[in-house]
Amino acid sequence: MFGLTSAQSVVFLLLGLAAFAVQVVALVDCIRRRPDAFVAAGKQTKQRWLIILGVAAAIGFVSFNGVLLSPVGFLNLIAFVAAAVYLVDVRPALRQVGGRGGGNSGPYGPW
Repeated sequence: MFGLTSAQSVVFLLLGLAAFAVQVVALVDCIRRRPDAFVAAGKQTKQRWLIILGVAAAIGFVSFNGVLLSPVGFLNLIAFVAAAVYLVDVRPALRQVGGRGGGNSGPYGPW
């Protein structure tokens, strides 16, 4: 019985790490985008997404206890969904309008 419980703990820990990685990737991507690209893409403002993703990453960091059914684990699931929505909906829309800050584009488009 002890082996099964520790195996489940490892799986939950790995899932928590994966969720935290997704949350951090979404937050870093949001930080790197121009604020006007969010408006041009018809999405929430950059400030609002930074708050959502910052809270999501904080929840992901705090919930490394490996317990999925605790309130923090449930919040981590919600935080993961918020980061996933950013990555699959907002990020592609920002890419379409060219919302990457900096970059290697010349006066007539990408090099």
